Amino acid sequence: MTIDQLESACRAFVARVPAADAAHDVAHVQRVVSNVRWLTAVEQADPWVTLPSAWLHDCVAIAKDSPLRDQGSRLAAEAAVEFLSAIDDYPETKLEAVHHAIAAHSFSANIPVRSLEAAVVQDGDRLDSLGAVGIARCLLVGGNLNRPLCSADDPFCDTREPDDSRYTLDHFYAKLLKLPHSMQTAAGRAEAERRALLMQQYLDQLRSEISSGRLQGL
Repeated sequence: MTIDQLESACRAFVARVPAADAAHDVAHVQRVVSNVRWLTAVEQADPWVTLPSAWLHDCVAIAKDSPLRDQGSRLAAEAAVEFLSAIDDYPETKLEAVHHAIAAHSFSANIPVRSLEAAVVQDGDRLDSLGAVGIARCLLVGGNLNRPLCSADDPFCDTREPDDSRYTLDHFYAKLLKLPHSMQTAAGRAEAERRALLMQQYLDQLRSEISSGRLQGL
């Protein structure tokens, strides 16, 4: 088996998994794989671990508002190992590393990273929560959950703690803008900081537009 054949098998498996929401579809998986492929090359990680982990990291679909959300990455890790175990040519010695990389990628699972490959997969996934794509995905999830865009009294959490269970915009402050500090690789951190800057510029522009509307009595 070649790495291309392995990726093709993983791609076909993931294509059969229904997306938890529009922000966690096959396109998201493909972007994460692209990020992970780049980081794997830069960090010289093991592609036989990082690439299947990237393809399969969301292979169990759990909605953002599900009580099982913090277990999603562990469930995906178990399903991924079961799938890879059924591939005759996939090295059994890689299965534990894949399990850890998938289980540890999740922000909500809060599992400490203990391998370079897990660091690469976690960074690759978190990069897709930042930048222009990250803005779009955040708004998609908020709309899917029928949450208001922001608090009418304090849209940008200037005087209150962010509550992203109530307001979509709060997710920027509760999680997204903190992600650059959580990145595990140097290359991932540099790219995360660049993307987070764009998000902050978006928020600054949004603040200007909302303030303008208020001044005009809108």
